[in-house]
Amino acid sequence: MKLTPVLSDNWDVDRSWTLDGYGGDYKAARKALTTMDPDSVIAAVKDSGLRGRGGAGFPTGSKWGFIPQGDGKPHYLVVNADESEPGTCKDIPLMLANPHVLVEGVIITCFAIRSHQAFIYVRGEVLHIVRRVQAAVAEAYDKGLLGKDIFGSGFDLDVVVHAGAGAYICGEETALLDSLEGMRGQPRLRPPFPAVAGLYACPTVINNVESIASVPAIIDRGVEWFRGFGSEKSPGFTLYSLSGHVTRPGQYEAPLGVTLRQLLELAGGVREGHELKFWTPGGSSTPLLTAEHLDAPLDYEGMTDAGSMLGTKALQIFDDTTCVVRAVLRWTEFYAHESCGKCTPCREGTYWMVQILERLERGQADAGDVETLLDACDNILGRAFCALGDGATSPITSSVQYFRDEYVAHWESGGCPFDPAASMLFESAGVAR
Repeated sequence: MKLTPVLSDNWDVDRSWTLDGYGGDYKAARKALTTMDPDSVIAAVKDSGLRGRGGAGFPTGSKWGFIPQGDGKPHYLVVNADESEPGTCKDIPLMLANPHVLVEGVIITCFAIRSHQAFIYVRGEVLHIVRRVQAAVAEAYDKGLLGKDIFGSGFDLDVVVHAGAGAYICGEETALLDSLEGMRGQPRLRPPFPAVAGLYACPTVINNVESIASVPAIIDRGVEWFRGFGSEKSPGFTLYSLSGHVTRPGQYEAPLGVTLRQLLELAGGVREGHELKFWTPGGSSTPLLTAEHLDAPLDYEGMTDAGSMLGTKALQIFDDTTCVVRAVLRWTEFYAHESCGKCTPCREGTYWMVQILERLERGQADAGDVETLLDACDNILGRAFCALGDGATSPITSSVQYFRDEYVAHWESGGCPFDPAASMLFESAGVAR
């Protein structure tokens, strides 16, 4: 299988983050602003089949089309660059190596939705990324690529890079809007949806970094070229992030529909001397999968058929030395800590799931605790304000589905059978490492 470097094509160029390293001009933005009208740009993105790369996979062009026109209100574009889910690491490397593709995508998107103000909301802890994107925006202003009368088209655009304060919940689009407005980041009740009443109660498009960064290639090279990658319902290319117990972790840009088996071949496989035990296809909030899913297509439909979600394409690889109960506990601790506390199911449910998982991991629980754990998941799923609660249940329910015997082995062994101090209990617990 061959990789398809498009977003990552210039990552090995000297000073790739500069305008010269990017190519010296915004060719696609110039084409859009000088030879196309906003509606034709939206139509091109719709026809391309580009789907949101932030996790949900919603058609990008359709989202743009929801913005009401002729309403007399300002329109806003907000780029969600608050990447912070465990295992997810595609947007930050993209902004580090190639921030100008994002800035060019912002120009095209704003032109399409008739917006003259854009915000790039970057996770505050990654200060080097904040500075790099700020530098790219400043360089674009210096070259006349942002500001007044871009390319002599009469289109004006201002871009603000905003640093968040380190809350995972602000990756949820409406919590991000509240944070951007200076309030505590908490999800909003919908409707109204952001397309109607978003930032400052005005029509707003919120897209992931990779979604916006994919737009220039579509405008420059055409719809048919883009649809030549991937599958019919999931066209295009994307960044797959391999981390964990893999020989060569990193970013692998490939067509949608590639399999983990193919990506592992490129990445040198699972670390030497070990075998794949389980993996996540899209970060810690997606149901985990096992070695039996190595050949499942990594696109939106393929992952749904496998019982999981493509999510952010954060492929976390875990080998046979990993305790699945401990891994799930660590993820659940993260969600309990990052819950904003606005809704009871998530606020209380994640806390109690941590307590139960801690008992299970120490071997101080029993079969009833597993059922209580699953019952807590049932009471969170679909009952929270946002997807954080739902995402917190995914690793729990899927791990019990595939590794119930390992949960059982913990209380039968009186502790974690993967703890070196308890290694003599492996055979008696009946757990294969």
